[in-house]
Amino acid sequence: MLATWIAFAVVGWGVCWLAFVYAGRGYWAWVLGSASLWAGIVGLVPVPLMAAAISAGVLALIAIVFGVRPIRRRLVSPFVMRWVGPMLPVLRDTERVALEAGTVWWDAELFSGAPDWKKLLDFEVRGLSAEEQEFLDGPVEELCGLLDEWEIQQAGDLPPQVWSLLKQRGFFGLIIPKRYAGLEFSAAAHSAVVTKLASRSVTAAVTVMVPNSLGASDLLLHYGTEEQKEYYLPLLARGAEIPCFALTGPETGSDAGATQSTGVVCRREYRGHETLGVCLTWHKRYVTLGPVATLIGLAFRLGDPDHLLGDRTDVGVTIALVPADLPGISIGRRNDPMGVPFQNGPNIGVDVFVPLDAIIGGPARVGEGWRMLMELLAAGRCISLPALSVGAAELSARIAGAYATVREQFDTPIGRFEGIEEPLARIGGTTYMMNAARVLTAGAVDAGARPAVVSAIVKCYLTEAMRAVVNDAMDIRAGSAICRGPRNDLARAYLAAPIGITVEGANILTRSMIIYGQGALRCHPFLQHEMRAIDAGDLVTFDAAFFAHTNFVFRNAARAFVLGLCEGRLVRIAHAGPLRPYLRSLSRASAALAVISDGAMLMLGADLKRREKISGRLADALAFSYLGCATIKFFEDSGRPSTALPFARWACEHALRQVHVAFAGILQNLPVRWAARLLGLIVFPLGTHREPPSDTLGAEVARALLDDREERNVLTGDIFVPPPDEPGLGRLEAALDKAVAALAVESAVRDAVREGRIVRAPGHELLDLALRAGVINEFERQRVSDADEAREEVVQVDAFDAAAYRQLRR
Repeated sequence: MLATWIAFAVVGWGVCWLAFVYAGRGYWAWVLGSASLWAGIVGLVPVPLMAAAISAGVLALIAIVFGVRPIRRRLVSPFVMRWVGPMLPVLRDTERVALEAGTVWWDAELFSGAPDWKKLLDFEVRGLSAEEQEFLDGPVEELCGLLDEWEIQQAGDLPPQVWSLLKQRGFFGLIIPKRYAGLEFSAAAHSAVVTKLASRSVTAAVTVMVPNSLGASDLLLHYGTEEQKEYYLPLLARGAEIPCFALTGPETGSDAGATQSTGVVCRREYRGHETLGVCLTWHKRYVTLGPVATLIGLAFRLGDPDHLLGDRTDVGVTIALVPADLPGISIGRRNDPMGVPFQNGPNIGVDVFVPLDAIIGGPARVGEGWRMLMELLAAGRCISLPALSVGAAELSARIAGAYATVREQFDTPIGRFEGIEEPLARIGGTTYMMNAARVLTAGAVDAGARPAVVSAIVKCYLTEAMRAVVNDAMDIRAGSAICRGPRNDLARAYLAAPIGITVEGANILTRSMIIYGQGALRCHPFLQHEMRAIDAGDLVTFDAAFFAHTNFVFRNAARAFVLGLCEGRLVRIAHAGPLRPYLRSLSRASAALAVISDGAMLMLGADLKRREKISGRLADALAFSYLGCATIKFFEDSGRPSTALPFARWACEHALRQVHVAFAGILQNLPVRWAARLLGLIVFPLGTHREPPSDTLGAEVARALLDDREERNVLTGDIFVPPPDEPGLGRLEAALDKAVAALAVESAVRDAVREGRIVRAPGHELLDLALRAGVINEFERQRVSDADEAREEVVQVDAFDAAAYRQLRR
């Protein structure tokens, strides 16, 4: 009986302790839990009075030492501070600047372990203004109508009339304020323009992206002097100046902090006058728009050996605008990025002199170049490359869905076969998820955020998703996808996919170092405070941060365990839509991410920075959590359309599956095995397995892409659809219309064959038999014949005579 009462006391204590910790009252959980356990044992077990008093005194002393801050700071925190210090990473100056650039946003909620879903669902994503929509429906459509990517590839450049239209209609001034002759569009509009252009011509999309992304306009807007803005921005807006940004060097890649381009402060004669300026030497490559640029944005390391500007000899990374026609500049040669002929090439400068007012922001901004770049990248990554990726994905979805309906095998559209359903489902669900992330992230920028971690997520994971979607579409089109020519829009997207992936640094590095490396430090509520307190020797701040961090760890461990037992059902969510269960699962994933992240940092300490496989998996967990959140937000903001529900469900299932795969990989590879197993029991008390989207759901998504259904048109509504007489997607769309119109007639003929009313026969002979038997009429026979003729046309591939083929290879 006594043992039973003790067991009940221990279990009751455990439940109460867990409840207090779950509620974030860690200190009181330990104090009250220990007191109640002591009282239960003393009440049930004969304990000498002296022993009871001593044990009570010890418990009270521990509670006072850890609960009274002045005492704790004197007796405990100094030892903890010395223990924790060596475990935290040491940041270089460039890393510290990168860490501090931009802002935290929804990523901080995902790191919190308890996301505030009301905050996300109530967040207002800005739509397009009437003026922006008019531009999208007018000049953008007009531009797309002029573009023929096949002809552009053969010519090696955009045609003159396209360059003229880009300048005349303000495509180079999307982000420039109207007071400087620009269009002053929102991030949402900028993204929408690039998405539509990318679906038509990667060459044109990249040409528009560069002046409106990280480059002269953005740098001038944020850091330029008023004189620089007044002079340059109107020229840039109307295309009188074509900018490029020279960042990447042969030895340093995109790491401007390690640039070997140099500038030396000196005095020289400039335009007839002795002038204080900078003598520049550089060697840059992969410079987009470089061969046609008239104005070079240049990142270089500035030295001042004669101290003409101040006391520093090594001033640091600086950015200047350099006219491309100055003596000593070699520019105009071209690279050939995968055969996609956007202007890209190296430029070299030797002993090029510019006055100090060429430095963006003037002399007051010398040495601030690395900070400028990191702050602009925090927002710039959010727009162009995600938009290009979505354009390619929506184009692939539209082509794959149409082709899988039009193309027949064994008298059946190939989209009806389960082997084709599988990649179609991936295409549909992934494209929906990508567009959701694009829209939400652009909305964050429009709301004033500069989300450094989220921008890296959408750049990395959307460009990778684009590659996967295009590959699946290529597989569905099979032989007709690999033969280049005017008919093959998909091959051009396939060739361009690696380009977006490598821009601004390859995704390998972005995933393994940047996303979690920045995310953990930027978004963790206490880690930065601890690091700064240790650097400054600030015991008071460290004490507050460390013990709040300790409470944070126990709270999230309790949340992860409890939510793992009940599959997140204890999470209170006012949201009542069909995706509500996924919000609960994402709450559970957030708690797990917080616990596993802290566990990995505790086990690996500063080594986590170098354990890139583990940090990459932590990045996967964070990224797919964000993509899942974006999917739900997009579905809600769209009014919960039933037509989009299969796409949204597939995307959520896929995202959560990837989160669980990432967690399992981390737990399997953490070095302290007993601690990793304990983490696994806490986070996944019922096991780590999460099923991928089911075949039934996949079939539903695949069917939504077939037969010209509303779902397919809505999913791909951001792209340009060419006229029906144009080779490629235009004729494929026309063939789809005819194939859909003939479906009922073909079904009637097949039924007649099965019922024995007519015999099976090849092609038109079968139609003649059906006509004579009265199964179909002449109008219906013609409808099927038209569909067959259209099918025959769109399954053809381009072929060239020997002379034309040799011309293509030049």
